[in-house]
Amino acid sequence: MLEIKDIEKLAKLARIELTIEEKESLLKEVDPILGYVAQLKEVVSSVGETKKAGELRNVTREDSLPNETASNTEVLVADMPESQDNYLKVKKIL
Repeated sequence: MLEIKDIEKLAKLARIELTIEEKESLLKEVDPILGYVAQLKEVVSSVGETKKAGELRNVTREDSLPNETASNTEVLVADMPESQDNYLKVKKIL
C-alpha cells in the first residue's frame, strides 16, 4: 500500500509540486490502480504456467500448376482490343 511519502517521492521525480489535498487525492487514485495491476500479474502468471498453445507446426500446401504455362495466352490476347507479338497493349500510365 502506498503512503504519502511515496507520492511525494513520485512528485519529486516528476518535478511537480503538489498540495496536501492533491497528494491525498492521488493516494486514493493510485492505490486501486496498483492493486488492479497486481491482480493482472497474478492472472498472467497463472495462465502462462498451465495453458499451452499446442504443438507448433507449419501449414503448407503442395505447389502445383493448375494450368499449363501459356495455355490461355491466345484467348486473352484475342479478347484485348490491341495486342502485339502475344503482348497486351495498354495506355501509358506515367
